Amino acid sequence: MKRQSGILMHISSLYGDYSIGNFGKSAYEFIDFIREAGFSVWQVLPFTVTDEYNSPYKSFSAFGGNPYFIDPETLCKNGLISASDLENCKQTTPYACEFERLGKERLNLLRKAYSNITDKSEIDEFIDSNPRLEAFCRFMTLREQNGGKPWQEWESDKITDTETLGLWKYIQYEFFRQWYAVKDYANSKGISIIGDIPIYVSDDSCDVWENRRLFQVNEKGYPSQVAGVPPDYFAEDGQLWGNPLYDWDELKKDGYGWWKERIDHALKMFDGVRIDHFRAVEAYWSVDAKEKTARNGKWIKGPGIELVNAIKEGHEDKLIIAEDLGDITDDVRALVEKSGFPGMRVFQFGFLDDGNSIHMPHNYIRNSVAYSGTHDNNTLFGFLWESSDDVRRRALDYCGFVGGDWGGATPLLLRAVFSSVSNLAIIPVQDFLMYGSDTRINTPGVASGNWSYRVTKEQLKNADIGFFKSLNRIYRR
Repeated sequence: MKRQSGILMHISSLYGDYSIGNFGKSAYEFIDFIREAGFSVWQVLPFTVTDEYNSPYKSFSAFGGNPYFIDPETLCKNGLISASDLENCKQTTPYACEFERLGKERLNLLRKAYSNITDKSEIDEFIDSNPRLEAFCRFMTLREQNGGKPWQEWESDKITDTETLGLWKYIQYEFFRQWYAVKDYANSKGISIIGDIPIYVSDDSCDVWENRRLFQVNEKGYPSQVAGVPPDYFAEDGQLWGNPLYDWDELKKDGYGWWKERIDHALKMFDGVRIDHFRAVEAYWSVDAKEKTARNGKWIKGPGIELVNAIKEGHEDKLIIAEDLGDITDDVRALVEKSGFPGMRVFQFGFLDDGNSIHMPHNYIRNSVAYSGTHDNNTLFGFLWESSDDVRRRALDYCGFVGGDWGGATPLLLRAVFSSVSNLAIIPVQDFLMYGSDTRINTPGVASGNWSYRVTKEQLKNADIGFFKSLNRIYRR
């Protein structure tokens, strides 16, 4: 991993005219923008279909793509929808994703585009060569046929609605066609793209429906034990995610084949990936499905280095980041080191107490990724504003803030991240813009009100590009 810097921003947060960021012209413009500012990495969040709370970390498939990211302007240029269709799907606000409107209108727009395709042979060829996507299309079709119920409650698993099946095949074809064009452009400009893999999948997903023997579920398909984390900095009752846990003994029988497919798929889509909640590979928090919080769980040993070796095979030259945050033990640290994967260092975590935290920049190591914050953190300015006096004082003293209005101290904190020895430094776009907590994209443990943040073109245009160009030049990023 060479010395670089990047910006963390999900596709949904891109500016544009159609209720959510997409793979259209704004994605290409953003690539040019970060290149001009001296960055060479763009990190995104999962591209999967989101859940009812719009979270990309709980999806109907670990493989399928989110239809909302398909660019309507491209459909119009290709003659699949009309100019009036395009005008009718324009947003009412540029500042937030309009999830309710998207849910009502966007699939109908894509259905119209699909109906105007005369030759579907390319779509069929694409789906035939991607069996996991074919299974996802069947799953989404059956889910619609069964009234949107979870698969455990389906009355029939026989497809009768071939039109909807064809629509979902088209959605996946168009999604990946548009995305690979964006990625090719990024790579041509010297920009690498890092994706994100949630460690777990949803119980109501194609992944469990198609492979239920690989998960800890009962005879009806419902989870018997579910995932989460114990009480921590983010939540005093822990976080009860509710995802079904893997049956690692069963996965081991074929050399972790499903996970290898998942990594293969991700590393075709991206130049590198971050594995979220990597500590569960060493040991995972198991909670009885009947529990209401995550407090009463227990740690159970995971597959460890066996899984690491399996997913590294054939990808030795690719960047895989281990998200090693949370309740980290010596065993987890040993596994991360043995894997060779860079771990994460988060500036905000370095000052929560008066100890010599590994998250303080002087303790970073080269084989790590330094973050000012993650998608789960407050913004850097919001962190300063909302922290206790002693936490704020420690952070400001560390960065050499001499006094006065600490509201202008954000550049000093960012400089500490860029100057660190970590080979890769990543800052969320909100920290690039030096915005406050009102632009936070996610608050862990809070179900609603997340994931809707978007930037505008004007905000990026007014950012201090020169400051970041100088940081990247001075610190050889």
